Amino acid sequence: MITLRGLTKRYGETVAVDGLTCDIKAGRVTGFLGPNGAGKSTTMRMILGLDHPTRGRALIAGVPYASLRRPLCAVGAMLDARAVHPARSGRTHLVAQARSNGIPVRRVDEVLETVGLAKAARRPAGTYSLGMSGRLGVAGALLGDPPVLVLDEPVNGLDPDGVRWIRRLVRDQAAEGRTVFLASHLMSEMQLTADHLVVIGRGRLLSDTPMAEFLAAASPASARAVVPDPGERATLVRRLAAADGVRVGTAEAGELTVEGRTAAEIGDLAHHCGVRLHGLSDVRVSLEEAYMDLTARSVEYATGASTTKTPGASEAAHEGETP
Repeated sequence: MITLRGLTKRYGETVAVDGLTCDIKAGRVTGFLGPNGAGKSTTMRMILGLDHPTRGRALIAGVPYASLRRPLCAVGAMLDARAVHPARSGRTHLVAQARSNGIPVRRVDEVLETVGLAKAARRPAGTYSLGMSGRLGVAGALLGDPPVLVLDEPVNGLDPDGVRWIRRLVRDQAAEGRTVFLASHLMSEMQLTADHLVVIGRGRLLSDTPMAEFLAAASPASARAVVPDPGERATLVRRLAAADGVRVGTAEAGELTVEGRTAAEIGDLAHHCGVRLHGLSDVRVSLEEAYMDLTARSVEYATGASTTKTPGASEAAHEGETP
């Protein structure tokens, strides 16, 4: 588990991280979200002992990173996929890491196979694409078979197959009881991957919530139902419209949109009224919509008059967060 208690980092008059307190627990994938400049990278650097907190603590399994005797066997991390000497081969890079932590060299070949770089292992790292560099970074994180993983933007540069591979990998790691702390700007992928969310803005904690609760809190109960028979549809509409706080809209092909009731509640009512349904589903906002609403006042680099970003814009250019 990763424990953050009052974690604070100041650079002169600038507060990059402001009293951050939360627990990143084992057995789940915790997504780490926040606008550019929110303090995500600074937080991860303090967890890994690369930056010293101004105040507060960042602990891994109860101790600071600097106190770990074999750090790669306690926590695996990837903060910068390109942080490799370009003239070294991928394998040589990993062998150096393994020897520094007393890890058998055979483990290098195992993780290269796991990340799909076995055939490119002896090529200079400087010739790797961004996606290949990311795979090498993940290999380094897995090298010591650690109980804790800290990954910053691990899907950058990966093709769709690679993105699915990362998703399965981190979820499998969590299912085995490991702590997975994952930062990404890809909201759709984070929604598919993370079990829990930690969201920060301007260095402060905005949310520390399970994914399902985060999405549910962002939108009132709402559902869609498809009722093929016009008479039955009219019956269901009358019953729904008679309830307080319910709004019903109609669309083509017998579809109803219902605000103020869940799919389960509509299904129960339809069963009671003898109404046949051809479709029934809850309507939830996407993670991107919920996140944008939560962080609207915490965007450091807003553009134009609107705080709504063009989908994909934040993924295209990940700005540094350390002042």
